[in-house]
Amino acid sequence: MSSEEAKPAGPDLTSGIPLTELADGGKILGRAGDESVLLVRKGEEIFAIGAICTHYSGPLAEGLVVGDTIRCPWHHACFSLHSGKALRAPALNPVSRWRVARRDGIVFVEEKIEETPPARLSSPGLPGSVIIVGGGAAGNAAAEALRNEGFGGKVTMLSADQSGPYDRPNLSKAYLAGSAEEDWIPLRSPDFYETNGIELKLNTIVGSLDSGRKRLLLSDGTELSYDALLLATGAEPVRLDIPGANFPHVHYLRTLADSRAIIAKAKTARRAVVLGASFIGLEVAASLRARNIEVDIAAPEKTPMAQILGPEAGNFIRALHEGHGVRFHLGTMAQSISADAVTLNNGERLDADLIVIGAGVRPSVELAERAGLAIDRGVLVNEYLAASAPGVFAAGDIARWPDKLTGERIRIEHFVVAERQGQTAARNILGAREKFDAAPFFWTEQYDVAIAYVGHAAGWDMAGIDGSFDARDCMISYYRGGKKLAVATIGRDLASLEAEAEFERAMATA
Repeated sequence: MSSEEAKPAGPDLTSGIPLTELADGGKILGRAGDESVLLVRKGEEIFAIGAICTHYSGPLAEGLVVGDTIRCPWHHACFSLHSGKALRAPALNPVSRWRVARRDGIVFVEEKIEETPPARLSSPGLPGSVIIVGGGAAGNAAAEALRNEGFGGKVTMLSADQSGPYDRPNLSKAYLAGSAEEDWIPLRSPDFYETNGIELKLNTIVGSLDSGRKRLLLSDGTELSYDALLLATGAEPVRLDIPGANFPHVHYLRTLADSRAIIAKAKTARRAVVLGASFIGLEVAASLRARNIEVDIAAPEKTPMAQILGPEAGNFIRALHEGHGVRFHLGTMAQSISADAVTLNNGERLDADLIVIGAGVRPSVELAERAGLAIDRGVLVNEYLAASAPGVFAAGDIARWPDKLTGERIRIEHFVVAERQGQTAARNILGAREKFDAAPFFWTEQYDVAIAYVGHAAGWDMAGIDGSFDARDCMISYYRGGKKLAVATIGRDLASLEAEAEFERAMATA
């Protein structure tokens, strides 16, 4: 039973609880009617908010209070205690709020507070129109943030995808495994965009950008003008140039259409080969095993994910998959593909009627590059996510920004990072001058194991391991030159949140 379906636990907060039971900084999970409510005390202030995260229904009672926010333990969504507003993705919807009263040392939760939408803003200092190129995580989050901030001008989202914005992480996880219905996948319904005045154009290719004239030329010849522009064009899979790579049973996984195609083939497939041991490749393997398909993984590295997580974690991941029947072929690559097999460069032949290639992605920077924007393995942006041309911002997989924690420019291909950058870029389009200083976060789920990773360590000289992989209770801290840069956890959600808060404090003083 999910958290949403479960009956509310804890005391009836409408009947009151003694204030002495709620310590400063403490939380009490209770109920108001048939809804779960979380009481949080910060000094003399007491807040009553919905206890269920609006992203994947995570239990906020097990989360972390940071300042006047509460963070979800599962995927680090962040909510304001004052307003209930979702301040940081992946949650996009607010949590509910209730009025709180204190009488004679007793705290009572009273009526729910009805939220009112923000008044639409319009002033000479704001852009009249904003165009977002890209309909993925960053683009969708930016469009929503513009409206949530009260922007009253025109918002247009141009997406090359045939589907509206969707929950991309699920494409290789629960949806591919068959445990999530397709109606879980869209981030919003089509009605949402119409109701909020967001013009969403699908199957739309932008041919060129003239940043001096503030014009976009679409592939069909249509010309659009803008006052502010957000480039959120994402990334494309790296495609293998080997014989047979274009056979119909060979698939890549990036879009909803890609996932649908793999699912359709999986209904009749018996043996699959996954080329690549990236997180996507490993998640695909786990999802195909959930469908009782035999799976082989071939990859050039000696240990899966060792470059990102270290050899100990990599060996744990390999053993996890092998325990579910996956066969690894490491230190080798595909040489050719036939109608019923993959031949590796060591001569080994793997039977397959389904092949999924996960050889990484590359940022889609062609539009920005042709427009003359500054490029260096991505679109260069400053701490406000502004690109080198006036009125142009970039977010998501294409953005390379100055990271305070590492002291380097970094580019990260994570869904949550893309959403958070979209939100920050939107506020800066409206003049906020808000630095992007969120600690990068991502998660992977493989079988019944979830790994959370916060921070960024492209390289490290020491990895400290606390706990046990076998017990699925551990934390790995990655250091370079004695400075902690990232933390990975298994079974330690609170520790992951604490690491995020630690990194935020470090960046605030950098």
